[in-house]
Amino acid sequence: MTRLRTASPYLLGALLGTAGVLHFATPAFFDQIVPTVLPHPRLWTYASGVAELGVSALVLNPGTRQRGGLVAAGLFVAVFPANVQQALASHGTEQVLALLRLPVQVPLVLWGLQVWRARA
Repeated sequence: MTRLRTASPYLLGALLGTAGVLHFATPAFFDQIVPTVLPHPRLWTYASGVAELGVSALVLNPGTRQRGGLVAAGLFVAVFPANVQQALASHGTEQVLALLRLPVQVPLVLWGLQVWRARA
């Protein structure tokens, strides 16, 4: 358990960093899940990619790790509407997968909070 707790911020940082890079590598995928009430989906895709990269850096840096964990939890809450949008806009197997993904946000938020509460 100690190894997992030690690795936890690095795994969270890697997850966020990978997601951030994917926003720039495959922006069309993310554009389609931007909530329809927000104008200019590509702007939001890139902004959320930058946010994920920034939060990844906060989590990976021991000096900012605790703050990064809290910000990560907030980020996971903030992107929840995009996940709902994806679930509502998709069909068939893609919709089933999107619906199954929604509850995953809860452990992600808790993961960020765990990193926030841990001592670097």
